[in-house]
Amino acid sequence: MAARKLFLNRELSWLEFNHRVLEQALDRDVPLLERLKFLAITASNLDEFFMVRVGGLQMLVDEGVMKADPARMTPAEQLTAIGARVQQMVDAQYRGWHEGIEPLLAQAGIRRVRPRELTEEQARHVEYVFENEVYPVLSPIAVTDPARIPLVVNLLLNLAVRLRPETGADDRPRYALIPIGRNMPRFITLPTQGGYHFLLVEDLVGMFVERFFAGEPVLECAPFRITRNADLSVREDLAGDLLLDMEAVLEARKRSDCVRLEADAGMTKTLLHFLQSALKVRRGGVYRLAGPLDLAAFMSLAAIEGYDELKDRPWPPQPVPEIEPGSGMFDTLAAQPLLLYHPYDTFEPVLRFVQEAAEDPDVVAIKQILYRTSRNSPVVAALLRAAERGKHVTVIVELRARFDEARNIERARELEDAGVQVIYGVKGLKTHGKVCVVVRREAQGLQRYVHWGTGNYNEETAKLYSDAGYMTCDEDLGADATSFFNAVTGYSQPQKFRKIEMAPIGLRERVLACIESETERRRQGQKAFIMAKVNSLVDTQIIQALYAASQAGVNVQLNVRGICCLRPGVAGLSENISVVSIVDRFLEHSRILRVYNGGDEKVFISSADWMPRNLDRRVELLVPVEDPAARRRLQAILETYFKDTVNAWRLLPSGQYERVRPPSRRRRFRAQESLYARACERVRKEQDLQRTMFEAHRPSSAQR
Repeated sequence: MAARKLFLNRELSWLEFNHRVLEQALDRDVPLLERLKFLAITASNLDEFFMVRVGGLQMLVDEGVMKADPARMTPAEQLTAIGARVQQMVDAQYRGWHEGIEPLLAQAGIRRVRPRELTEEQARHVEYVFENEVYPVLSPIAVTDPARIPLVVNLLLNLAVRLRPETGADDRPRYALIPIGRNMPRFITLPTQGGYHFLLVEDLVGMFVERFFAGEPVLECAPFRITRNADLSVREDLAGDLLLDMEAVLEARKRSDCVRLEADAGMTKTLLHFLQSALKVRRGGVYRLAGPLDLAAFMSLAAIEGYDELKDRPWPPQPVPEIEPGSGMFDTLAAQPLLLYHPYDTFEPVLRFVQEAAEDPDVVAIKQILYRTSRNSPVVAALLRAAERGKHVTVIVELRARFDEARNIERARELEDAGVQVIYGVKGLKTHGKVCVVVRREAQGLQRYVHWGTGNYNEETAKLYSDAGYMTCDEDLGADATSFFNAVTGYSQPQKFRKIEMAPIGLRERVLACIESETERRRQGQKAFIMAKVNSLVDTQIIQALYAASQAGVNVQLNVRGICCLRPGVAGLSENISVVSIVDRFLEHSRILRVYNGGDEKVFISSADWMPRNLDRRVELLVPVEDPAARRRLQAILETYFKDTVNAWRLLPSGQYERVRPPSRRRRFRAQESLYARACERVRKEQDLQRTMFEAHRPSSAQR
């Protein structure tokens, strides 16, 4: 079969994922402010897509690269297809805003007011705000030479101003820019008798724009915004100091090429042509938007207080029943391993694990990977305390975690100043694995306790992302954790692990071995199946192995949240493969693999998606979950995702997705709702058990 038919293009597949997010914004069954949140997410997603993926493709085109991707599309062909699909998506975004979300918000009392709609009281208020809070802060920048336009900041809202030509000049218009600073509120609250009324800051500045140009008639004023290429990285073979060179990359991004120009639909061709020429934007990179620019900023409006009826009913994370009140984490893990599934299970045990390790006098060492952390991370605070108390603390800080580079540079310096041994990952590879190992001195000798995870050590995203964590003091997994850190921090070749696998050495091979083992068993007439949950499936070698499994008769069920380059359901190729994607209130982020293995099922959690970058260019981890209770729970979680008939989408052979619909309203099944109900039920059962158990007070040893 031709390669174009074997594989779907990854960029177009990602755009289909963003469209599924957009469908949540258009779904009237979703609470209104949640719809607004999903709309903001689609805009934020597109920002990153243009910065990274489109920026990278434009660099390839500029370099004359004609090499096709696995779907047999050249970079130029991909850019053309992306432009057409994005335009469709942008049109759908703004139709959804104008025809659905904005009118319903107004009905609920959350109303955007245009300048012409202001009452006298509101007009006096906004004039006061402009004079006292906006005019003293903003500064116009004259553009005397379009070839030398001042620096326009990436993703920052600006106003482009066209002024009347000077008297006696050659009728050429004059231009100026007014950058709207990041510290300027986007929504200007207006006085009103009820509800929440607001004026957009660009409308406010536009009302009084002539105040910036005394005596100069303003012919036009319109908002615009640019997106710059962020696909820049350090040449590590030439890097002397990775931290300093990473800072140089961040600086270079401020002046990189403009890959997208978003302009208000009412902007004249004259002003648009000036911006396009001055910013050197390709024709296909111009998007005229029929509504407010930067919909991502509306995320803050979605969080407005006092409108709980327009939001999802809260699902607070549940306590972990296996952890007895008052018990320390080390006593708990000595008794049994823990399988955590966030955000249904609270992230508190992971925080306590690091915090108790910092305070415990018997803990001698902590080793941990930090990829993305929160702004005021309690994990980082605990590691700093541990170092101050004289414990040996080793932290791998990945400086190249995209768009978190600046924060990670700050973290690295803070940790180094406290005496922590900081490693900036592995040369040539991003360190993306998630593991924390604590070494504790106990009566029988040194004992290792380990947390393995699919997500970051970030207590904020742990409330929003679905991720699995496995905490254990298993001797083999503890030894593997030590070997892993020694390999990463000590310039040594990784020893053969007892149970885990690590990318780029061994993880791909282990996954392929699992797939090929099921394929061979099915060829021999045995029962075989593969179930997997990943964020992205791009790797052609794994896709080919899954095709071979399907052709052998193996039932393959895949839950792929985002990009999927595999074509399911193609006769003679993949008719035994099904692919679903779930987009719901929590971001699906966990990676789980389950294979039948002749009845002795194997279940793994992993930090790695099935993409070449994860398998070949990153340090990733694949961890078996062997504890029977933990494995059974993980199996049940995985099965739950394939039952969804509310927020699941089925991938068709064409690369399009169709929504999975229940046969009747009564048979609706929502996976995330079921997982949350199950977490609550686990807690309720434990509470019922505690109420039926009696424990006698016994005399202390001193009284005997």
